Amino acid sequence: MKILMVLTSHDKLGDTGLKTGFWLEEFAAPYYIFKDNNMEVTIASPKGGKPPLDPKSDEPDSQTASTKRFRKDIEAQTQLANTHLLGSIKPSDFDAVFYAGGHGPLWDLAEDITSISLIETFSRQDKPLGLVCHAPGVLRHTKQEDGSPLVKGKRVTGFSNSEEAAVQLTNIVPFLLEDMLKANQGLYNKGEDWASYVEIDGNLVTGQNPASSEAVANEIIKKLRVK
Repeated sequence: MKILMVLTSHDKLGDTGLKTGFWLEEFAAPYYIFKDNNMEVTIASPKGGKPPLDPKSDEPDSQTASTKRFRKDIEAQTQLANTHLLGSIKPSDFDAVFYAGGHGPLWDLAEDITSISLIETFSRQDKPLGLVCHAPGVLRHTKQEDGSPLVKGKRVTGFSNSEEAAVQLTNIVPFLLEDMLKANQGLYNKGEDWASYVEIDGNLVTGQNPASSEAVANEIIKKLRVK
């Protein structure tokens, strides 16, 4: 089985002068779940090459067993530093796709035509699509075949307004993820702030926050096992 992991190429946190990017735990935990289940993993980003890491996700209190494993894994580090150009990816080559979060995707992947097309293709081919934390933001402009929002009538979750407020970025991000999913007629639900929470609707699997990354990846594995 082949899984595509998509990361952001955006590194600027609005006009704050601060850096953002992808969240390390949200990449590392799913990456090892996929690898440990003998899945072939390909990593891509809009600009290709080395994607920007959100510096806050590299701080000591953000470390987990998966991030520590990654720091000792030269092969994984090399693969991450050389991501494929998203525009070169063929959806037909993969059995599932997983989008890691971090704030970066709200700026680039949410508006990226290539990403939008890729997600719509995976959806129409009924292939598992996993998104965690801020990554559901990439669904902002995706459509069903009838032109309605892809999330319309589907159970979804993602980084909540209360969690965004807790990190004091409510007025910095280009849009609030919870509000966007509701505006697109998604059936948004959430658990407790910072606790693992996942929504599954068909082959669409969304996780609320970094703590949800392992659960989303495991649900993708389950869906691939029954195909």
